[in-house]
Amino acid sequence: MRRIWNPGVQEWFGRILIFSWVPGFLIFSASAAEQVQIGSKKFTESYVLGEIAKRTLTDAGISAEHRQGMGGTIILWEALRTGQIDVYPEYTGTITQEILKRTDELTFEQIANELGKTGIGMTEPLGFNNTYALVMLRSRAEKLGLHTITDLKNHPELKFGLTHEFLDRQDGWRPLAQHYQLNPQDVIGIDHALGYGALGKGSVDVKDAYSTDAKISENDLVVLEDDRQFFPQYKAVFLFRYALPTPAIEALRKLEGTIEEAKMTRLNAEAERTKNYTRAANLYFEDSSGSTRLRQTAGPARTYGVASNTFGESFPHKLARWTARHLELAAFSLLLSVLVGIPLGIFASRGGAIGHVILGFAGIVQTIPSLALLALLVPLPFFGISVRTAITALFLYGLLPIVRNTATGLQDIPRALRESAIALGLSPAARLWQIHLPMASRSMLAGIKTSAVINVGTATLAALIGAGGLGEPILSGLNLNDHATILEGAIPAAVLALLVQSLFDLLDRVLIPKGLRL
Repeated sequence: MRRIWNPGVQEWFGRILIFSWVPGFLIFSASAAEQVQIGSKKFTESYVLGEIAKRTLTDAGISAEHRQGMGGTIILWEALRTGQIDVYPEYTGTITQEILKRTDELTFEQIANELGKTGIGMTEPLGFNNTYALVMLRSRAEKLGLHTITDLKNHPELKFGLTHEFLDRQDGWRPLAQHYQLNPQDVIGIDHALGYGALGKGSVDVKDAYSTDAKISENDLVVLEDDRQFFPQYKAVFLFRYALPTPAIEALRKLEGTIEEAKMTRLNAEAERTKNYTRAANLYFEDSSGSTRLRQTAGPARTYGVASNTFGESFPHKLARWTARHLELAAFSLLLSVLVGIPLGIFASRGGAIGHVILGFAGIVQTIPSLALLALLVPLPFFGISVRTAITALFLYGLLPIVRNTATGLQDIPRALRESAIALGLSPAARLWQIHLPMASRSMLAGIKTSAVINVGTATLAALIGAGGLGEPILSGLNLNDHATILEGAIPAAVLALLVQSLFDLLDRVLIPKGLRL
């Protein structure tokens, strides 16, 4: 029988299998340890406070990185508690209700003492209270004569569009509705920023907001009075790990009491007007009182020129950084999918119980929503809020096309060809390498190509846990309701997917035997 294995392919597959044990994704953990890692939640004010903390530490001569928009309260808290991040902005009401799971009112000292038991410290309040509120279009509220939350009880026909976190919080929708005896007919979950657009279009009538949201005045909204005093105080603070170096903690404490509510609202407005969190944060330092107080204690101040710092890093530099990280995520996860998926596909091709179990497992993983898979991995040991969590999730998502196409390609080899190979006296290993895999290579590469394209697209979700990539501008654009910012990530991601597909089309000509090409 003529040898049909394309030259070099056997060696290529051999190297892949020999190095299949290498955990390549571990290399990402080293660089993060050298910097103070600052996290922030996925809304404007948290982004801005994260940027303020970053520049404060940088001015004090401490290297810091801001991992923007990492998710909600529990994700940020778990990341802080497990050492994935070192600092993030939080609110006293959220700490009491969501982190400490307390329904009673705690003093500031009691909150600090409870956090201290877990190795977490807390600054004094930054100077403003950003409580929850329910808002409506002013024209709509005036037309219906609504002034307080109690007034909503008489209008069950109103449609509520609430953030997903607010729907599930202990100080959120369910206890609020019980406290005020509200029973609206229609309550939906919606992204915080998109909810403002829904209000303006009349798609929803009421949404939750933060009292320092700049969009309240920008969109001519009215805050319904919390007449039965449901919401607790939400004084802004920074939570930090006690393991931080003393100079870093001292630098953060210089922010205490320096941001009043009007100033925070102005910073939020600037961030949403310019679509630039760094520029908004720099306004804080331009204030004479805050800037002087920080720089007197933090050492020599840096000069922040308009081109380099007031507006943040240039777009080409950001695009290069996002793209490089995106390629790292997609490439490492695809490599792992190939290393694991091909052997599993070979076993699955033999049928029987083992084959059904392998294909069933790969299929079940594919049915898990990507956000849910990330959330399931975060609390597990070794994972947490990290790049390796994103790579693991992408690796699991990339398995099914490779496993299934490998198994299908091997199973479709004609029986007569199999029997001829046996008649030639070839060993099972020789039959696999010299006949079966070359015959199945077209199907196998199609599965790898599909997995690669899926990985490039799904990798945008890695930004939800601070892993970076082209998902960063997409999440930021969603937060700012800015289509241009969304496209800064969406267009390069689409271009990458097309380039990856074109690359695999070229590989088809190299790796697939001529007789099997279309």
